[in-house]
Amino acid sequence: MRDNPVQSARAVRIFAQSMDGLADLTAFLMVARAGGFRSAANAAGTSASRMSDGVRRLEARLGVRLLHRTTRSVTPTDAGARLLERITPALGEVRAALDGVNDFRDRPAGRLKLNVPTVAAKLVLPKILPPFLAKYPEITVEVVADERRVDVVAEGFDAGIRYGESLERDMVAVPIGPRIQRYAAAASPAYLARRGKPVHPRELLEHDCLGWRFSNGPVSPWKFERNGAVVEVTPKGPLVSGFGGATDLAVEAAVAGCGVIYLYEEWLRPFLDGGALAPVLQPWWLSFSGPFLYYPGRRYLPTPLRAFRDFLRATTPHQRGRTPR
Repeated sequence: MRDNPVQSARAVRIFAQSMDGLADLTAFLMVARAGGFRSAANAAGTSASRMSDGVRRLEARLGVRLLHRTTRSVTPTDAGARLLERITPALGEVRAALDGVNDFRDRPAGRLKLNVPTVAAKLVLPKILPPFLAKYPEITVEVVADERRVDVVAEGFDAGIRYGESLERDMVAVPIGPRIQRYAAAASPAYLARRGKPVHPRELLEHDCLGWRFSNGPVSPWKFERNGAVVEVTPKGPLVSGFGGATDLAVEAAVAGCGVIYLYEEWLRPFLDGGALAPVLQPWWLSFSGPFLYYPGRRYLPTPLRAFRDFLRATTPHQRGRTPR
């Protein structure tokens, strides 16, 4: 039986309208969660004006204001809060259903958006993502390096990478990267020839140290351990760098002879192996557990995230997922 052109056209219009409505509902959900149009737009990879247009259309369609807007914040009205409560699980089911169609493709496709600390972007993912992307060429991975503790769900990420002490209780965690890492102390040969080589962590108080801090917090203390004895030192010296984009500046300063640096061993390893830096206090270097890929514990996972999780488990079969306590 031949399709009726009029009915077919009407079906297309209804589908298009329903998809537009779904997009507007999604825009409202993301703006309400993020507390602002710009934050929601950044999470969605779109513009603030487009998010605003979506919410405005939804409010016009419903005939009620859903968001209180001020120059400093965006918060749901009573009507918006009630709508948000009802649509959150419903949209989750819709997204899961649409993503489930992906399972019928020959190869998984879609976008995987990850929030990771700078150290993971620099030291962990470069060894993992290239073979993953080669295996799944139709998956696009978006990586945002951020030192903040973010709500990956509220800010539009599929998953994140963090160390165990900063994982929320309701997250599922899968080991990623090296399971044991170390901090390494080092300085240039020229600096050590000029100032001498410390043999105990407390001697660093007499040295120029190149410290670092997260965001606007205090300078991070340097913790050392040997045979169960723990020594903590607050570094003081000519340079304090923000951890992340400015960390390489601190490394270059150490190479130039400005002082002692204490950082992830993998970060310093090329300079140690090449002789630009010499190890300091090596018996005291602190070891710690490696990072985890984490995501919300839910029944349906987006296909790209499931493919990435399975890839990690297949390439490191001794690693098992867990739910942090």
